Amino acid sequence: MSSTTTPISPARFAAALSSLPLPNLHLKAAELNNSIAHLEYSNLQLQPLAEEGDRDCKEAVEENRGTIARMKERIELLKAEVEGRGFRWGEGEGGGSKGSGNEGMHGGRIEEELGNGNHEQVGRTGGRVVANEQRVEADGRRRLGDEELARRLRERMAEEMVDDDDGLHL
Repeated sequence: MSSTTTPISPARFAAALSSLPLPNLHLKAAELNNSIAHLEYSNLQLQPLAEEGDRDCKEAVEENRGTIARMKERIELLKAEVEGRGFRWGEGEGGGSKGSGNEGMHGGRIEEELGNGNHEQVGRTGGRVVANEQRVEADGRRRLGDEELARRLRERMAEEMVDDDDGLHL
């Protein structure tokens, strides 16, 4: 971190949360979890060099650890804000003491709630990234977006075309 910049204090961060809509709180948690994952990956790459005595790498690892701790603290503040509004903090959104490194993961998918009320799920399928868009209705039900619905329909049609018997199915 540059010596001329300092991160926003937890008190200021918490104060800013009260004006944000609920979807933005979840989006921010997803962003923080993504950043944590990148920093942890970076530390995995830097750790062997730091152990060999590279001072720059050692400093970078320590700085990343401090940043991760601050981000986890912010996730806790997001969780407190969501629960303070009477909503449930979703499982896997982070902020717990589990620290599995898979916060935000749902069955191999990372789910982000977008500011427009849509959810975007990004999953890995055989090295391929798949994005699924879902819209959240006012009553809390999720609906598939047009692109996701079309993708699923194409997959089903492709599966049915592979049918071994050449008969007609009604």
